[in-house]
Amino acid sequence: MTEERIVIRRAGPLHGEVAIPGAKNSVLKLMAASLLADGCFTLTNVPDIADVGIMADLLTAIGLRSEQVQPGTMRLVNDGAIVPVAPYELVERIRASINVLGPLLGRCGRVSLSLPGGDDFGSRPIDMHLKGLEAMGATFVLRHGVVEASVRTPDERLHGAEITLEFPSVGATENILTAAVYAKGTTVIDHAAREPELADLCNFLVAMGAQIEGIGSPRLVIHGVEPGSLHATDHEVVPDRIQAATYLAAVAVSGGEVVLRGARGDHMEMLLRRFHEMGPTITASPAGLAVWADGRLHSIDVATLPYPGIATDYKPLLVTMLAVADGVGIVTENLYPGRFRYVEELQRLGADIRADGHHAVVRGVPRLSGAPVRAPDIRAGAALVIAGLAADGETTLTGVQHIDRGYDDLVGRLASLGADIERVVSS
Repeated sequence: MTEERIVIRRAGPLHGEVAIPGAKNSVLKLMAASLLADGCFTLTNVPDIADVGIMADLLTAIGLRSEQVQPGTMRLVNDGAIVPVAPYELVERIRASINVLGPLLGRCGRVSLSLPGGDDFGSRPIDMHLKGLEAMGATFVLRHGVVEASVRTPDERLHGAEITLEFPSVGATENILTAAVYAKGTTVIDHAAREPELADLCNFLVAMGAQIEGIGSPRLVIHGVEPGSLHATDHEVVPDRIQAATYLAAVAVSGGEVVLRGARGDHMEMLLRRFHEMGPTITASPAGLAVWADGRLHSIDVATLPYPGIATDYKPLLVTMLAVADGVGIVTENLYPGRFRYVEELQRLGADIRADGHHAVVRGVPRLSGAPVRAPDIRAGAALVIAGLAADGETTLTGVQHIDRGYDDLVGRLASLGADIERVVSS
């Protein structure tokens, strides 16, 4: 049996330019939203990641056709022959499969969906999704890991509702939003998520003919349109701020000067502020963002919060940077406490980290030491790659399939900047 590994050796400062692909957390939701209208959708700036292929397979099982027109361009064809059943063998492979719930319920009035899988980093219940949709007239039965949803009205059509989320959940906001575009009347989502990827979805729906107010704010107002009135559209996927942050972190621990082509600084303002406090200089350029770093980083305290705060996806990168910074930093996880599970892998590289519940105390060391490590999830895997850049000797990373789910050629892009990194196959 063979297994792919990533081998990283410390190589000094990074230099050059790297293109930032489209956002994983946007493209998967756009693909699901294509269930809402017949016609041919063309998405550009699509990242070449495993999760896009899994979502395409899921949509094919439901009744859509997909094809890669050229690198970075995907075509989705919806001819209306939709079967609102999401098979378990596909759903369990990807968390974003939950995003077909809103579009299918809004369009078909019923859906059968297995509970989704994806990264294993703690419980992420879908209670808020279901409560919001129930307020719009949906009925749910959960049995044996399957959600059976239906709309019990004469016309099998959801109705508008005033919904206040207990927490600005991205997934709940997305499902309520995509269900509401065909609902009768007006739906208001208070305490809605504000992530750039959610705004990208809203803009996509508006281009399809949806009526949405308050995009980018914590209060979304959706005026339902007549069923069948939305139409297919073309759309460019917003750049991936998490991938951009990964390359920023790579330069921060390695030194050097790199341009991140296509990166959106306005989507990362809080993170860029905290990076600047740690030492790197980051400036906007006509191409995107330029980062320069020289010398050891400075420790800071950081806490994760909903957007526009520090995203939980950034945290493994920040912990890695703190592991080689001068001083002691305290990291507080306010969203998913299970996301400190990669700390043991960083400790194998010589990081001085003490994690307890929602908090981790990181005492920086001048150098990490190469060792074999395993990626537990997408973002932690990328952070371990970055740690390898800051480690003496050789770091060997397994669990590469996790990184492939969210990163478009991370190894190749880092190598193009001068990193000593390669993928190898072992038996």
